[in-house]
Amino acid sequence: MPKSGNFIRRIVPLAAAAVVAVLAVATAQAAPAKHSATAIQGAGSSLVAPLLALWGPGYQSAAGVQVNYASIGSGGGIAAITARTVDFGASDAPLSPDQAAACKGCVQIPWALSATVPTYNIPGVKSAELHLTGPVLANIFLGKITNWNDPAIKKLNKGLNLPDLKITAAHRSDGSGDTFAFTDYLSKISPAWKAQVGNNTAVSWPVGVGGKGNDGVAAVIASTPGAIGYISVAYVLKNHLNWARMLNAAGKYTLPSVPSIEAAAATVTKVPAGNRMSIVNPPKTKKYANAWPLSTFTYVILPAKTAKAADLRKFIFWALTAGQGRKFTAPLVFAPIPKVVLVAAEKTLKQIQP
Repeated sequence: MPKSGNFIRRIVPLAAAAVVAVLAVATAQAAPAKHSATAIQGAGSSLVAPLLALWGPGYQSAAGVQVNYASIGSGGGIAAITARTVDFGASDAPLSPDQAAACKGCVQIPWALSATVPTYNIPGVKSAELHLTGPVLANIFLGKITNWNDPAIKKLNKGLNLPDLKITAAHRSDGSGDTFAFTDYLSKISPAWKAQVGNNTAVSWPVGVGGKGNDGVAAVIASTPGAIGYISVAYVLKNHLNWARMLNAAGKYTLPSVPSIEAAAATVTKVPAGNRMSIVNPPKTKKYANAWPLSTFTYVILPAKTAKAADLRKFIFWALTAGQGRKFTAPLVFAPIPKVVLVAAEKTLKQIQP
């Protein structure tokens, strides 16, 4: 095993322990405050839920305002803010034109940056030992590659003892921003996937087993020898699962980390109107040589007109500034928002008015 493998074996258990400890502390701190003057209600993305579990107590300590959040998936978050049953929704998938119209005056603001990760349970294969490419991953989820000793996988993993074991593809059963990022990537890397399945928060899966939320998919993977699925990096660490090395467009097998997510986000040099961005599969250039190909922004969705405008602006501004501090983001493998995106986010935030 090369030195990098030894480093990974040392660092991953430490990172996983840190995530579990952070989430435990955040959960304990997130109990309803007795003297909170104001409460903000949110719901949506499970990817961003671990970060909000830290942001909530952090913001309450800083501003005396309680933030309550329900992790119900990006699709649920979009539905909740559209119905105005919450003060903000959260989604890893930007609003589609139809969703934006249905939300009647909502804006979306990129407020966090992380990664979706192919995660596996192969007896005898440790974390970061498995190498995959986008086309091979697409063919697994298309049902074209069905066994771990398939020649296409063995070709990428010379010397690795891959068993004669059926592959179980695990996917989200609910509307999910992780599904959006995952299918966005596969659509860009595989013409067959784009033609047969496409890109959305919920798709018609050719094969596999569904799980609700990141925790649901993690449970399927953990309990099923031969399983592979996609979950947010914080949940990989929390559940002590194995992550695959992915070949990026620059020809390098990478792992999800703050630097590799930052490298992917560096592809954004100008934020488009509406803040809708995709940073999966960064191009083949030296600048993005270390980029993780399944990186994603996640968004807070807000009504432009709301009675809680002042409270929401203050909270989101805090999340975009103090909330980007390493004590919140680094243990969960969230990367800081790039300056160009931060400027666009703060500009959009000004649109929130009473």
